[in-house]
Amino acid sequence: MIARLVALACAWPWRVLGLALALTLGAAWFAVGHIAMTTDATTLISPKVAWRQAEERMDRAFPANGDTLLVVIDGATPERAEEAAAALTSKLAADHAHFRNVSRPDGGDYLAREGLLLGSTESVTDTTQRSIDAQPFLGPLAADPSLRGIANALGTILQGVARGDASLTMIDTPLAGLSKALADRRAGRPAAFSWTELFGGDAPKRRLILTTPVLDYGSLMPGEGASAAARAAAAALRLDATHGVTVRITGSVPLSDEEFASLSDHAWEIGVAMLVAMLVTLRLATRSWRIVAAILMTTIAGLVVTSALGLAVVGRFNLISVAFIPLFVGLGVDFGIQLSVRFQHERLGADAAMAMRAAAAALGPSLLLAAGAVCLGFLAFLPTAYVGVAELGLIAAMGMAVALAMSLTLLPALLMLLDPGRPRAEIGSAAMAPLDALLHRRRRAVLALFGLSMLLSIAVLPLVRFDFNPLHLRNPDGEAMATLADLMRDPDRNPNVVDILVPNAAAAHTLQARLEKLPEVGGVITAETFVPKDQPAKLAVIDNARLLLDLTLNPIAPVPPPTDADTIAALRTTAAQLRAAPGKGAPLAHARALAAEFDTLAAASPGARLQAQDLLVRPLATTLDQLRAILTAGPVSLATLPAEIRDRWIAPDGSMRVEAMPRAGANDNRALAQFTRAVLKDAPDATGTAVSMQGAASTIAQAFVVAGILAFVVVSLLLLAVLRNVKEVAFTLAPVILSIFLTLGSCVLIGQPINFANIIAFPLLFGVGVAFHIYFVMAWRGGATDLLQSSLARAIFFSALATGSAFGSLWLSRHPGTASMGKILMISLVWTLVCALLFEPALLGPPQRKQS
Repeated sequence: MIARLVALACAWPWRVLGLALALTLGAAWFAVGHIAMTTDATTLISPKVAWRQAEERMDRAFPANGDTLLVVIDGATPERAEEAAAALTSKLAADHAHFRNVSRPDGGDYLAREGLLLGSTESVTDTTQRSIDAQPFLGPLAADPSLRGIANALGTILQGVARGDASLTMIDTPLAGLSKALADRRAGRPAAFSWTELFGGDAPKRRLILTTPVLDYGSLMPGEGASAAARAAAAALRLDATHGVTVRITGSVPLSDEEFASLSDHAWEIGVAMLVAMLVTLRLATRSWRIVAAILMTTIAGLVVTSALGLAVVGRFNLISVAFIPLFVGLGVDFGIQLSVRFQHERLGADAAMAMRAAAAALGPSLLLAAGAVCLGFLAFLPTAYVGVAELGLIAAMGMAVALAMSLTLLPALLMLLDPGRPRAEIGSAAMAPLDALLHRRRRAVLALFGLSMLLSIAVLPLVRFDFNPLHLRNPDGEAMATLADLMRDPDRNPNVVDILVPNAAAAHTLQARLEKLPEVGGVITAETFVPKDQPAKLAVIDNARLLLDLTLNPIAPVPPPTDADTIAALRTTAAQLRAAPGKGAPLAHARALAAEFDTLAAASPGARLQAQDLLVRPLATTLDQLRAILTAGPVSLATLPAEIRDRWIAPDGSMRVEAMPRAGANDNRALAQFTRAVLKDAPDATGTAVSMQGAASTIAQAFVVAGILAFVVVSLLLLAVLRNVKEVAFTLAPVILSIFLTLGSCVLIGQPINFANIIAFPLLFGVGVAFHIYFVMAWRGGATDLLQSSLARAIFFSALATGSAFGSLWLSRHPGTASMGKILMISLVWTLVCALLFEPALLGPPQRKQS
């Protein structure tokens, strides 16, 4: 049947080409009209898996906690960070086209007012006492928040120094800070000044803005629009390093977008490397550029048709199923190389049509059996919960059928039309004769050597590492990943948490108490975390401070804004006081330095004084507002928590979220696994990043184990049905198993873990390996001798070289996951080739009598 099909293509090449062209154009038209791809990683695993169901229950209860875009703001001072965060939050919240929800997990009105109560009673007392101690300085500043007010406040204190009631040492910190800030501004250096730090506060210089972006899953980077909008908003507010602020973006959405961008980075260079490697290898294999053109055109046509079939059957591609492209190219090119090399071999004694028919007659059964085995191997993923690879398997299986059909119809037609001409020399390689003889003569030694390598590989299997952490696959130099790594250095910012949904506050409180006793748990957060403890004692302290500071911070009659002349006069007066102040050592030096800066500023242009006022007074306004907010703190309960907190911790039906954080090892796989197991013992229905990460790893590993066993069984049954010989089935599959073990052993040797990306190489390894060994076994059972000298060995060698060199180019990628995939592909194909060209001939031994 195959020979007749090829003969028909050779007899009517133009008709076959026309039909193939019409089919390809029709498929291209369908594919362009129906092209769809989702980058939603949640669709890659079946929603029926237990951990996915827990994840979905949590998402339904707290939809705002899903896909996130986190804006990280670092300021030169705490005030600058707070001011930038408040302004950017307001701007993003107004952008409903790009953001569904915007909140501040570490700030906002509620925490500004009640945040101090969340600390200990001692910290409340200490903070309020520092404000009371600073009252002599705060009063004049609050009444006159200007450059004049700053100079006059210092002048008032300096009067006490002159009288002997105080000393320069007592105000050395503000003297040093003010003089340095003004000197930096004058010299053109980055200048910053913090009143919070001046008054002894320990406020962080980092602020966070948490957003739920509007996503476009039809785009390869769904959150690109939201990220661009956030950056544009920051730029419009002049939030940059020049103005003492750094704005960075991270979160699940930017991380996903950045991963695709990393994948596409320098993709054209990798693509060119792949194409060049493929062209050179095909030319070396076939010794004819016309045959190379025929193989490439056949492969492209098959790829277009497979794409259309995939869209018709599956509906849309996902992040995994698009890998059908390299799988199709790698295995589809193999069919073309096998037929073309055999065609060239037959051309030495026949015309093109006869040579093509002879090649098809010789290789047709092998190609058909290889394609069938590879299809069954790919279809073995269908029953698994790994939907992404199941869809990949379905599309790749259809692709193998298309590749074989194209190789038996379009390729012969193109070879007839292009007429590559006879080769100048024998296609086989007589130079391999000594190796053929050696493998037969030393057959037992060769088999023993491979048997020993098999045992060693099995022995080190427990050392094979599966790295379930997807963060390890990302480019560490990308903004989102680098920002996340920076955040993870703070244990309170660890994203690898476990979330548990409980029915009510009492259950949350009970679970929190149990989890906090676990040594692996570093902290537990619930809605009650935002309700201060010991409120009466803390509020009493704040009430006392309010009585003392209310009129200080909220003067009844503020001083009218100064004129520029008023500011100059105040600066000169205070400068004279600073120079006349008694003292010694560093405080005296700082006083003289500040006097010089005040004099210089008084003599400068009005613009310079406006810049100095912006430098000193803007943070003053922020600090005063924060102090005023603290003094308005009042009683808090779960019922009075603001919406932005309730929405993240209390569901509309009253159920609550409990979040447990690991004690150590934010990015340590072993510590993370121990932490997750410990929490799951107390809360089997838990979810969260840590659970999902390891649940995905377990599901994927289980899918590959199940699919591997199933593929082995169904392929064995197919081979047994066709070959009808258990020994020949073993001869076909044993080298495949050996190459897999050797690949895993090599991974242990070089320290390469198996991860979510490079595990995709194993279906290709299985497919290529099964095909290669089927070719050899079918030739051997047909009575072929000296296999390594034959055109078949040449075809297998260059087929492996084409696939290996092309997809080994992925090793050049800057994306760690893609680079590891290229590495595994190269290693696996090297072992596949070694097993095919050395182990397989030794295993087969002398050829058996031809079948009648």
